[in-house]
Amino acid sequence: MNTDTTSINFKKVRSLMDKIIKMKERDEYCIDIMQQNLAAIGLLKSAHQSLMEDHLHHCFLKAIDSKNEKKKLEMIEEILKVTKLANK
Repeated sequence: MNTDTTSINFKKVRSLMDKIIKMKERDEYCIDIMQQNLAAIGLLKSAHQSLMEDHLHHCFLKAIDSKNEKKKLEMIEEILKVTKLANK
């Protein structure tokens, strides 16, 4: 997935969030609101995956190829931290 697709996903989420808020304010059927919410969550997960892949293919590889051991360890810790947060 490329950056354009990631941006499109974020824009779709923004649009969905506006829709969800309006649905909630109009007191629409809970299941319909939850379905839209799950769609937004799916788009966010997809965008997150794309961001991680881009990071690994670019920033991470650049750091690993460097001679800077401290930077390498920092990159590994950052990825572990983000992965842990994503799995909560």
